[in-house]
Amino acid sequence: MGWLIPVIGLVLGVYLGQFLHIEIPAGMVKYLSIGIMAALDSVFGGIKAIYEMKFDGLLMLSGFFANALLAAALAFIGDTLGIDLYYAAVFAFGVRLFSNLSLIRVYIIENLRMRSQLFRAHREALDRKEKENGNEGDQAEVLAATEDKEAESYESSRPEEL
Repeated sequence: MGWLIPVIGLVLGVYLGQFLHIEIPAGMVKYLSIGIMAALDSVFGGIKAIYEMKFDGLLMLSGFFANALLAAALAFIGDTLGIDLYYAAVFAFGVRLFSNLSLIRVYIIENLRMRSQLFRAHREALDRKEKENGNEGDQAEVLAATEDKEAESYESSRPEEL
């Protein structure tokens, strides 16, 4: 249920962005792009931390503001000196974004493979048990009951969502 709040926020943000027609001055586009990359870096870093069971909301929030302020400062100093220093922040955030995204993808695929292997092994154990008992009529009921237990144990093993 905790995942519903970010989804509602995303849908609301997209809706407001489509219909409010906010114009961003050309001089602020660099700062906005860096802010968006800082936000994405923090989000992907938080998702990666959830999969690694190391998530800390305070660390994520402080990282977001520290990254955004440093990147904005680089862009401002670069504008003052006449150099495009914001490219350094864009490059750093880009590398981190792709790194975190690749790790998240690996964690998701490993999780899906593990669940598939557990389900397959459980099904084989049930088949062996049914063959030993000679009772094949109740297999569907036993399988449904064990799937419910697996779903409950999976939900209880997940870290708490904010």
